Amino acid sequence: MKPKVCNEEANRKYCNCTYEPCPRKYRCCECILYHRKRRELPACFFPPEAERTYDRSIEHFIRVHKGF
Repeated sequence: MKPKVCNEEANRKYCNCTYEPCPRKYRCCECILYHRKRRELPACFFPPEAERTYDRSIEHFIRVHKGF
């Protein structure tokens, strides 16, 4: 079976992660797995002002999205 290749170029238009040294940037599958193991969510789940805090916790996600 051929390994799946991530379309990093297409992912660039959706990725709002501002953490520059991230080796998983534009590699959504790797990013989701990384954060899932830590009980977190990726940057793309947060609005820009919440993303910039680098708090990727599920609790932060709930606080940010309460009232939507």
